[in-house]
Amino acid sequence: MNDGSARTAAPGPDSPSGSSRPRKTITYLEMTDLGELRPAPVAPGLGLRLLAPDSPLVRSVQGQVGEAHGWSAAYRTEEEWDAHQAARPLRQYWLITFEGEPAGVAYLEPQPGGDVEVTAFGLLPPYVGRGLGGYALTLALRQAWATEPVGARDVRRVWLHTSTTDHPRALGNYRARGLRPFRVEREQE
Repeated sequence: MNDGSARTAAPGPDSPSGSSRPRKTITYLEMTDLGELRPAPVAPGLGLRLLAPDSPLVRSVQGQVGEAHGWSAAYRTEEEWDAHQAARPLRQYWLITFEGEPAGVAYLEPQPGGDVEVTAFGLLPPYVGRGLGGYALTLALRQAWATEPVGARDVRRVWLHTSTTDHPRALGNYRARGLRPFRVEREQE
């Protein structure tokens, strides 16, 4: 899951018949009640640890998670990171750990009106394919629902977006945990 912005591009003038092939599909998903969460089986040794925004792990782990998927975080300069983080003072940086070692990221950002966005979620390459993603997402979603809301008494919605450039099992994992699509965008070549 990418923490960059998504947009829809118009068909290119050089494309046949004025149409272009879809390049990337972005799916936005939400959960509007904690009771909608369908937890994955517990993965022993998996946990979450809150990081300070200035922890070097915030940048390095997100960069490593996102590199295979073209996330902008993988290519940010230090100055770009500084500006990115300064613009998001409420963002929480959760490190997914496995047996105490960094295994991935789950970044949460409370938004006005009681929404919480999961702005980044993913595992480091050595932990992918080991059956950890479902429970890691379960932990992240529970933490999102426990986040202090902004401008509301309670969290009213947890949401995220994913794209076809993210891990091929990402969308299935999100849906299996109870998140449901509320918008789909297709970028064109």
